[in-house]
Amino acid sequence: MEIKDLTKIAQEPDLWNNPEKAKKITQEIEKLKSIVEPIKNLQKNINDLEELLPLIEEDKSLEEEFLNELKNIQNKYEELEFLQLFQDEDDKGNCYLQIKPGAGGTESCDWASMLYRMYQRWAEKKGFKYEIIDYQPGDEAGIKNVIMRIIGPYAYGYLKTERGIHRLVRISPFDANKRRHTSFAAVSVTPEIDETIEVEINEKDLRIDTYRASGAGGQHVNTTDSAVRITHIPTGIVVQCQNERSQIRNKQTAMKLLRSKLYQYYKEKKEEELSKKSGEKKSISWGNQIRSYVFHPYNMVKDHRTNIETGNVQAVMDGDIDQFILGYLKYLLKNKKS
Repeated sequence: MEIKDLTKIAQEPDLWNNPEKAKKITQEIEKLKSIVEPIKNLQKNINDLEELLPLIEEDKSLEEEFLNELKNIQNKYEELEFLQLFQDEDDKGNCYLQIKPGAGGTESCDWASMLYRMYQRWAEKKGFKYEIIDYQPGDEAGIKNVIMRIIGPYAYGYLKTERGIHRLVRISPFDANKRRHTSFAAVSVTPEIDETIEVEINEKDLRIDTYRASGAGGQHVNTTDSAVRITHIPTGIVVQCQNERSQIRNKQTAMKLLRSKLYQYYKEKKEEELSKKSGEKKSISWGNQIRSYVFHPYNMVKDHRTNIETGNVQAVMDGDIDQFILGYLKYLLKNKKS
């Protein structure tokens, strides 16, 4: 449907007698407007610039204004071109990002904390907000697990490209002999879904445990069993939340996260069946990495899917990962068209 048709439906006086339908209609209008209106605004800016062009011959002082506006139009065009890379219906919304260390013990726990900081910096550079849903510190250093909710336009569209195994090579700060170590961490990303999307969850399939919150995410550290862990028995998916003081609120957040993970799980399962893939999960170990971060004997970060690489490791660890994100989005779009 076009925007005008949906707007006509939205103006019907009895629409809100069905809140679920009304919400879907308004969301679809907003989605279409977010695509159409930027294009209309860009066309208006181009028309205004064309009208300014003949005036420059009469007044040279307008030349600087013209060049500034031209640059502004070019930037807006590049933004629109970038948004075309978001093809999935879930790309526009928020997401949950989880980091878990793999093979490597304390080394990998420390590596997971470095990735955690990298994504925090990336979100800040984008002007995105983030919330810590769960945080479990490592026994000696780093983290055992962290779940973040990233809030911003196209957060899932950007970060779905980061899903996979990330490999670090460096001289270990935990090795007295200063030997080189290889560490792994897994990043998983799921879209935040709204209540209008149905995800079937049978209460009988859930095991709900409570425990005492600890670490950066726990506000009632070692005082109350406010943290909640939910296991979906048929799939083995486990979610947990400890960022709220209330056990009830932690359970509500954990259920939202479970819906998100189950939605992604069934979506991927369907895609695997359609493409006749095996569906076997990759282990968090050697040979399965999507990206390598080498600190020694040389400096390089390389994405193994696109072969994009950079020697500026520090910038990457400070959140400058858009070159990898953009590169993989273009790679996905190219493969989809071919």
